[in-house]
Amino acid sequence: MSTVMVVDDEERIRALITRSLASEGHRVVSANDGAAALDRLAAEQVDLVLLDLVMPRCSGLTVLAAMRERHDVTPVIVLSGVTDIAARLDAFERGAVDVVAKPFSLVELIARCRRHLTGPRAPQSDRRFLTAGGIRLDLDRRRAHVGDHEVTLTEREFSLLAHLMRRRGEVCRREELLHDVWGLDFDPGSNVIDVCVRRLRGKLHPDPPIETIRNVGYCFYGD
Repeated sequence: MSTVMVVDDEERIRALITRSLASEGHRVVSANDGAAALDRLAAEQVDLVLLDLVMPRCSGLTVLAAMRERHDVTPVIVLSGVTDIAARLDAFERGAVDVVAKPFSLVELIARCRRHLTGPRAPQSDRRFLTAGGIRLDLDRRRAHVGDHEVTLTEREFSLLAHLMRRRGEVCRREELLHDVWGLDFDPGSNVIDVCVRRLRGKLHPDPPIETIRNVGYCFYGD
C-alpha cells in the first residue's frame, strides 16, 4: 500500500481525490497549504505528493524549492489551474515529475498516480541496478553512487540519468528526452533539459560521461 499526500487549499478537491485514491487501495494524508505539507513530509514517509500550485501562506513552487533544499526526492505531481507554460516549466525545474492541469479528469489523474507509484520502481532483481561510467544507480531505492560516494539527485535528475545510462553509447535526442523524462509531447522552447544536465554534471564531477551533441541532444558514453 502506498501513501499519497494531497495538498490543496480547497477542501472539496482534497476530499474528491482522497476518495478516489482510497478506492485504489492507497493510504491518503492531506494538507491544506504548503507549510502544513512540509511539516508532514518531515514527520512521515510519503510515496507521492499531489501538490496544488497556488495556495495561501506557502505556494506549491515554494514547497518544491524547500523539498530540494532538504534533498527530499519524493515524487511530486503538480495540480495547476495556471495555464501559463512558464509556470509549468518552473514546476518541472524545481523537481516536479508531472503537471496536471485543473480542472482535471479523475481517471487521468489516478492513471498518472499509478504510473509514478509503480512505473519507475523496479522489482528486486538483477535489473534493479544500472552501472556504467563509474556511476551506479539503485532503481528501487532511487539512489546514485559515484565510486564510493552517494550523490543526492532530484527525481527528475535521477530519471534523466537513468534514461541516458540505459541508452549509453547512443544519442538521445531532445524530443525523446522531453517525451520520456518530462512527459511533454512538444518542445516548449526553453532550456529545461540543459539546466538539468548542467546540475547533473555538477553533482557527478569531476568528469561525468555525458556528452553534448550540439543541436541534437546528449549521449552517455561511459562503459
